[in-house]
Amino acid sequence: MLRGMKYKYQNSKSFFGKSRIILILLGVIPYLLVVYLFIYERIVLTDMIILFSALALFSILVGFSLMRISADQLAQLAQDIRNIEIGEAVKPIATVMTDEELKDIARNFNYMFEKLEKANREIKEQSVQLMIYAEDLSLSCEKIREEEELRNRLSRYVGKNLVEKLINSKSDVFLENERKEVSMLFADIRSFSTMTENMDAEEVVFMLNEFFSIMVDIVFRNNGVLDKFVGDQIMAVFGLIPSENGGAYDAVTTSIEIQNATKELMNVRSKKGKETFEIGIGINTGNAIIGSVGSENRMDYTVIGDCVNIASKLEQTAKGGEIIIGEETYFQIRNSFRVKKGKGVQVANKAEPIICYHIMQQ
Repeated sequence: MLRGMKYKYQNSKSFFGKSRIILILLGVIPYLLVVYLFIYERIVLTDMIILFSALALFSILVGFSLMRISADQLAQLAQDIRNIEIGEAVKPIATVMTDEELKDIARNFNYMFEKLEKANREIKEQSVQLMIYAEDLSLSCEKIREEEELRNRLSRYVGKNLVEKLINSKSDVFLENERKEVSMLFADIRSFSTMTENMDAEEVVFMLNEFFSIMVDIVFRNNGVLDKFVGDQIMAVFGLIPSENGGAYDAVTTSIEIQNATKELMNVRSKKGKETFEIGIGINTGNAIIGSVGSENRMDYTVIGDCVNIASKLEQTAKGGEIIIGEETYFQIRNSFRVKKGKGVQVANKAEPIICYHIMQQ
């Protein structure tokens, strides 16, 4: 390798090349001068001149050897640095040079090399940390996406303003199977079958979607949970989600808003020459079982209990535009709404008629 280095550094710009020029200047030129003196000036060759010439030649050779050693060390240092640069060496330079200047160069280079190695290790560690952060960020994005999908699914049953409460709630009040007091609301279009006999299927579907969109928004706005659609009927639950006024109050408020919104919708449809209708609403409050019911392939989160059956019966009793509530609902809202006592309603499996009340709408 050293011979290759000598060949590379033999030009006049290298330390090795310059040492050869110095040898010529110190050795050849003085001897040419001596030859000139002997030939043209007739100088007599004496023992002193011979001794002086031998000492001068020895000094020149020793000086050249020392310069040659320094030149080789300098070339070796340059090659070691180049090996590190091209990746053939990954260790610091071994400081075996005899020249102090070259030792200092090698030592300073090794110091820089160690600094760079340390920086490289830190960069690798930071790269690993960044990969970990990227993975955590990816998991966070996936979690956010899953939560967004959950929000979209829940938004089909409850309002968006309540979805956040459900997701951020530390308790499982919405999804646990439990027995709890709730207020059930049933709303149904009166004479729906008769009305739709002469309507196109597309028009019937459009009418129901238009009606349900308005009604569901009202349910969600009043802390209600949509249980299901049954044909032209809505079944909603109140009291599953905590509210300031309670489930019975929210259910009655919802029923009044639904009746008002239905009247406005019918006015619009009437002006367009379309079919119009009225709805009857029944509300009952009582204990019920809330849970997931079904099979392994199909589950339905619903409410089961006697209060549900009574609410359905009250809805069937209500005429178009009426709101009929059960006795327990009445006890909880009587100081907040105008109410008139109605006739008893006979319910299957009940010996005595159910006492009911009519909400007097404004």
